[in-house]
Amino acid sequence: MSRKLINEIISLTGQEVRIMGWVSRRRDHGKLVFLDLRDRSGKIQVVVIPDHKKAYETAKKIRSEFVVEIKGLVKERPEGSKQKEVDVMGIEIEAEEIKIISSYEGDLPVDISKEELDINLETSLNYRAFVLRNEKISSIFKVYAEILKAYAETMRAEGFLEIKTPKILSAATEGGANFFKIKYFDRYAYLAQSPQFYKQAGVGIFERVFEIGTVFRAEPHFTTRHVNEYVSLDAEMGFIENFEDIMKQLEKTMASIFHSVKENCSAELKKYGAEVPEVNNIPRFKLTEALAILEKEFGKKSQEVDIDPEGERLICQWVKKNYDSDLVFLTHYPAAIRPFYTMPSQDPQYTESFDLLFRGVEIATGGQRIHDYNQLFKSVKKHGLNPEDFKHYLDTFRYGMPPHGGWGLGSERIAQKILGLKSVKEAILFPRDVKRITP
Repeated sequence: MSRKLINEIISLTGQEVRIMGWVSRRRDHGKLVFLDLRDRSGKIQVVVIPDHKKAYETAKKIRSEFVVEIKGLVKERPEGSKQKEVDVMGIEIEAEEIKIISSYEGDLPVDISKEELDINLETSLNYRAFVLRNEKISSIFKVYAEILKAYAETMRAEGFLEIKTPKILSAATEGGANFFKIKYFDRYAYLAQSPQFYKQAGVGIFERVFEIGTVFRAEPHFTTRHVNEYVSLDAEMGFIENFEDIMKQLEKTMASIFHSVKENCSAELKKYGAEVPEVNNIPRFKLTEALAILEKEFGKKSQEVDIDPEGERLICQWVKKNYDSDLVFLTHYPAAIRPFYTMPSQDPQYTESFDLLFRGVEIATGGQRIHDYNQLFKSVKKHGLNPEDFKHYLDTFRYGMPPHGGWGLGSERIAQKILGLKSVKEAILFPRDVKRITP
């Protein structure tokens, strides 16, 4: 008899089946033993009666998180005994045979049978592989998987080709100091801060490219929004008129991601009481306009033309109140705080660039790039960098590049803000930060 998944047996009432999975809970009710069994497709109640003596004796030994194989009869659940969490299908299995596949000695590190775990983030991360079995926590990654899937499908539908770029580089992509330096045979190399150079090269080959890939930032942050290794959703597109074309495409992409999550993750969203926003004409403000609003509405003054995390939170709060939008574009960041490849505006102290904020946090950075070789060469020097260190990158622009631009989108932050998680680390399977490189 071949194994059946739990969600496959709804139409098999009155038939014998063979299922396998983890025991979430065992409950003894007088002579009856009940097991809540889960597999990747769902959860079902198994009832064990004394008539099946061997199965009954085995059931008495079972503990939470034992892995078992069960053969039994599919039956309709009695109306008065239904439990919401295991009765989506209205059926149960009367066990005839039970085999323990995997067990353990001692106590579990955490009781994960409850939907709401009473543990702090550090404990959750210390026992990560086990804690992730909790249904509410694991549901984060079903939402996250949908975000990745929707992004890729949207990009392909819009004519973007998926590429995979190197993560070991001869020079730091963004310059500056926030890079990881590694020993690479008889020389040093750097872990990629972004796929920027390669996706720009991709525009010269395929015109439109995207990547879902890991990036590394050596930033010594201790915040709820930063990690040192994350998955970036990148895109680059050629033959643009201006950087408004990029924002329009990103707006369309976000609408598609949110729609897919809303359509396909209703059960997971319900666990968090989460609402997915509608995306319709995301408001756009110059950074200088946003800073003026912060000063006028909140009395928050900035010493420089930049916005801090508190400012991002407050401007999102203001936009939500005045425009009923969970997202906002801030544009025209100063050239001094943008990478050397960013296209200057007519006023060269500013750039044709943007950040996309979502519920108080920046989730994307993007803009138009410099596509002229001579202008790019001068920009490298202007930013205090050595053109020789970027020779292979600069050579890309010697042979004809169209006007282009793109973005880098933080995948985990999207999941964090959709579900209302306190820390971005909760949206990463095994997060890496300044102090944590385990498990």
